[in-house]
Amino acid sequence: MSLITNIANDTSRAAKVLAVLDEQTKNNVLADMAAAIRGAAEHIIEVNAAEVAAGKAAGLDEAMQDRLTLTPARIEDMAQGIETIISLDDPVGKERHITDRPNGLKIQKMRVPLGVVCMIYEARPNVTADAGALCFKSGNGVILRGGKEALNTSLAIAGLLQEVLRKHQLPEALISVIPDPDRGLMQELMEQTETIDVIIPRGGEGLIRYVTDNSKVPVIQHFKGVCHLYVDKDAELTMAMDLLVNGKTQRTGVCNALEGLVVHQAVAGDFLPQVSAMCQEKGVTVHVNQAGAAYFSEADVIADDAFGEEYLGPEIAIRVVDDFNQALAHIDQFGSHHTEVICTQNAETARLFQRAVDASAVMVNASSRFNDGSQLGLGAEIGIATTKLHAYGPMGLESLTTEKYVVSGTGQVRE
Repeated sequence: MSLITNIANDTSRAAKVLAVLDEQTKNNVLADMAAAIRGAAEHIIEVNAAEVAAGKAAGLDEAMQDRLTLTPARIEDMAQGIETIISLDDPVGKERHITDRPNGLKIQKMRVPLGVVCMIYEARPNVTADAGALCFKSGNGVILRGGKEALNTSLAIAGLLQEVLRKHQLPEALISVIPDPDRGLMQELMEQTETIDVIIPRGGEGLIRYVTDNSKVPVIQHFKGVCHLYVDKDAELTMAMDLLVNGKTQRTGVCNALEGLVVHQAVAGDFLPQVSAMCQEKGVTVHVNQAGAAYFSEADVIADDAFGEEYLGPEIAIRVVDDFNQALAHIDQFGSHHTEVICTQNAETARLFQRAVDASAVMVNASSRFNDGSQLGLGAEIGIATTKLHAYGPMGLESLTTEKYVVSGTGQVRE
């Protein structure tokens, strides 16, 4: 039996153990995992620093370097994310009433784990801790296949989690790591239909499309983040600038960073000169349509059909639109169903925007950077789903479960 088949079988068997673990036991394990990560922060950073240096030498782009890099603050975020998961209710076993039938049958639905979750990801060693903790509390086994650029960091983090599992006399296969980044092994992993229930890829668009096109196991897609801020005619422009600066410049290499700015023509004359000055100050390259070009001394003028790029860097595409409906049409055409933001003081416009825009999170007067599991109160997240099956948006505990019908009777038979 191959390495991959053995790992998948072991994780599938181990996941059955979680079905009988009570919530307090799970939380005790998670508390020890958070403590283990904190206690080994220095070692994790040492291992990670070597991989960051290797990535730079190999020409890894800045966005990937940023995702790969762990700092003391980011390690503390990992530990705090686990502690937030502890504070959340365990969804497993929760029941909701559906109906009582005329024949006396009581129909309910019960939350149950998905089973075995496989994460395939690039340059995000924090996923190891986030996915391990989320899957553990939600009753799932998890198989982690990280990219070669972060393999040693991921193994170091997973080793800490597995040590905690052993301490609590639980199988370490509950959190399994593929120790070899060979793509052939990844293909074999995507064919384990008997033991793996779902695959979640996180990384560049190329990786996600490859997994989607080649996996025989169901895939929850986490595609690119082409996120927009729409500045409405009724926007408060100081607020709009704050949202733009935070969304575009705080961290440029993440999927909830702004890549597009859409401005109502009624406020373009007041707002875009401020945007031009900010972009010059912060070194942001501007791509703009002809209607907005006059406000920028140095900008790449692009056609109205040339938007939709995920820059993952200090670049932004700006379009001046005639009205609200044209803004909606632009976002519909060029957005990626990730995060969309409106800045407006008009409550009716805000309501229409939230109802009409198709994205996993739609913000009113709030930064795109809040579309993140920890910021939305989910603790850590396993990713942000940009397709609607089986989840949409940041995936926390509940998104890692499904529902089954549970029917209670008193001996009824069907006539």
